[in-house]
Amino acid sequence: MSKKLKIGVIGLGRIGQIHLSNLMHHIPGVEVVIASDLSPESHAFAKNLGVEEVTTDAYDVINHPDVEAVIICSPTPFHVPYTVAAANQKKHVFCEKPLDVTLDAIYAAQKAVSENGVKLMLGFNRRFDANFTNVRNIVADDKIGDPQILRITSRDPGPPPIEYLKTSGGIFLDMSIHDFDMARYIVGSEVTEIFVKGDALINPEIKEFGDIDTAVIVLTFENGAIGVIDNSRKAVYGYDQRLEIFGSKGMAKAENNTADNLVHFDSNGGNISLPLHFFLERYETAYRVCLKSFVNCVLNDTPSPVDAHDGLMATAIGIAAMKSLQEGRPVKLEEVISHTLV
Repeated sequence: MSKKLKIGVIGLGRIGQIHLSNLMHHIPGVEVVIASDLSPESHAFAKNLGVEEVTTDAYDVINHPDVEAVIICSPTPFHVPYTVAAANQKKHVFCEKPLDVTLDAIYAAQKAVSENGVKLMLGFNRRFDANFTNVRNIVADDKIGDPQILRITSRDPGPPPIEYLKTSGGIFLDMSIHDFDMARYIVGSEVTEIFVKGDALINPEIKEFGDIDTAVIVLTFENGAIGVIDNSRKAVYGYDQRLEIFGSKGMAKAENNTADNLVHFDSNGGNISLPLHFFLERYETAYRVCLKSFVNCVLNDTPSPVDAHDGLMATAIGIAAMKSLQEGRPVKLEEVISHTLV
């Protein structure tokens, strides 16, 4: 491995531009050799940041002789094909979530990565938020005892466009998948069963293609803990991201981030700042820490902090969640995973 990790970036949409900016300005030990996207505007963005080679073909990035690691920020249907192709070229891979919406495809990516001896890390950036990392450390250090109840609130400030929702994979594989990963991460145990109640309370139109925008999800963990996640596509007051873990010796929680910690009181009552409005603000630092962790694991040859198994389990929980919603019953995770293995 060279002193600087030579990187290629595939996809320069919103997330791809965030990652590219972080690579160019905030993460030491890297050199971005090439980037790809279909949009001329994205080409100009990359060149303005100092990327010398920009292409419309993702395989130019994957097959580039100098590239040692590939950052995949393409639409989800391309995640596994690009991951497998990069692994076969002995390139390490950082891939945005979800790795795929089917378990068979994820198994194929996992196999390619393992057989070629390369790293694969998934972009579950919330693990790298300082508040949530601290909560996880408190649990791991046994400061709350045996985890018993997990509560996650995850509400977006507004729903994405209808056209996006039609191809997003549904709320469980697009939005809730972050919360499924966080649940496993915080509790430190696998999910064994899931039960969902949900509806399209914000925009009934999305029912036409089988999606919902409001959900309450109950998780059962292998260690006996119980988790509750509530999701909404529209919280009028901002991006609502809260978490609490209760155990036999105490509890820990992370509240919303706000622009300041000012509290103002007058004769009419008290006022505080609203939560930061969108995920780009809320997780700005987490995106950097997440990508830096990938670079470090490659340069130092340490295990990927979020690997294919993590992606597999988050997707499996999402598939089980949809099955629970459709059938109106609790679903064992083994129903979803064992069916795929047959």
